[in-house]
Amino acid sequence: MSWRNRITAVAAASVLATGLVGAVGAAPAAAEAPPSCSSTVQIGSTAHLTVGGQTFASIKQFKGCGKNWGYVYVWAGYRSSHGSWSDCAAVSVTNSSGTGEHDLTGLRCTTNKVETWSSGTDTLSQCTEASGMYGDDPLGPVVGWVSTSVRC
Repeated sequence: MSWRNRITAVAAASVLATGLVGAVGAAPAAAEAPPSCSSTVQIGSTAHLTVGGQTFASIKQFKGCGKNWGYVYVWAGYRSSHGSWSDCAAVSVTNSSGTGEHDLTGLRCTTNKVETWSSGTDTLSQCTEASGMYGDDPLGPVVGWVSTSVRC
């Protein structure tokens, strides 16, 4: 199974894995900015990805510079108790209810980084959500996946 197909399958399964998601308020945040766009605003909720009973990361979606961006921030508590991790950030294009096929765009994976930004995607006119993934290796087993609320 290809990497993209595996992530698509995991994203679809995440609808059933609601125990991994803890959504909090949708207040805009401007502190974070992707490397190629200094003017972004958070859209939708923040989701939290829990791995092994510990909060691994916050996942957010931003818009700015005419694009959508997925964002993963690995929590300090997780970083201090784990020497290594891999994660991916993406924008998932879906339907307005979030139950359709998730077409990942802008997928970017990193190892041992505090912040991971997806590539900017030309998806502002579509229904999207930010998606974040934890895995021992970007090409290895997927341990957890979570998405933010859908924004249309």
